[in-house]
Amino acid sequence: MSLSFVIKEGFSSMGRAKLPAAITVAISFFALVLLGLFGTVSLSFFDVIQELRSRVELEVFLADSVSESQAVDTAGQIKRLKGVKEASYVSKDEAAQTFTNDFGEDIVKILGSNPLPRSIRLKFLPDYATPESIGRIMPEIRRIAPDADIRYNQSFLGQIEKNARLFTLLTGGIGILISLATIVLIGYTIRLAMYSRKEKIRTMRLVGATAWFIGTPYVIEGALQGLLSGVLAAGAVYLLFDQLLFRYEPGIYKVLEPSALLIYPSTVLLGLSLGILGSTLSVGKYLRAVSKR
Repeated sequence: MSLSFVIKEGFSSMGRAKLPAAITVAISFFALVLLGLFGTVSLSFFDVIQELRSRVELEVFLADSVSESQAVDTAGQIKRLKGVKEASYVSKDEAAQTFTNDFGEDIVKILGSNPLPRSIRLKFLPDYATPESIGRIMPEIRRIAPDADIRYNQSFLGQIEKNARLFTLLTGGIGILISLATIVLIGYTIRLAMYSRKEKIRTMRLVGATAWFIGTPYVIEGALQGLLSGVLAAGAVYLLFDQLLFRYEPGIYKVLEPSALLIYPSTVLLGLSLGILGSTLSVGKYLRAVSKR
């Protein structure tokens, strides 16, 4: 009872049940295409979220009593805080120039003096640009600059996180449902194949064949079905993105391309994994039921 015999049985088992195998591969193909599309859009969405997080700014407005050298030193201390990507010191003159660029008016000419405060403009690493992380960093900033006025667009950041959580739950739930359906479908096909050869399986058990020897060909059959579905699905996703989308919507293609490059091999591996998992569960359940008789 060699390993090569078991592998050959797995291939021939799929060939003997062409119609059920073809139906399973076809339905699994469509399920994996949907998973590939959802995965690509999800990864691209999270890339956009990371980009938005990297643009979140927090401004530390310093008190007028703080000198220029103290302000520069404060900026240096804040920059060393964990999670802070940039800490740029903005002098009163730079603040006035920014006002002129934004509003087209010279505030010094209007008011006769420059009332704008010195400030430190912070940017965070994407993983730290969340309401929770910024909430933990703010006490450290207040320790360094106790009299400063700290401001950032909290509502905008909260909306980003809310949308990210909602999208994660939605895509995660859909992905799990499709994966479970694929596992059940492959498992059901394998059980049908085993049931159609129940006499052969009973004979093998009577002559002392182990559960591993009996079940492995069917696990291989399920793995082949999953692998074939994954390869076909990856090819379909490639045609959708790299051919149709690239030709007709190059702007959207540019956004989705980095994620799609990860999805192609992932779809193949997912198909293989679901095939192995579905067939293993089905084989184990069937053999346990047979052994109890």
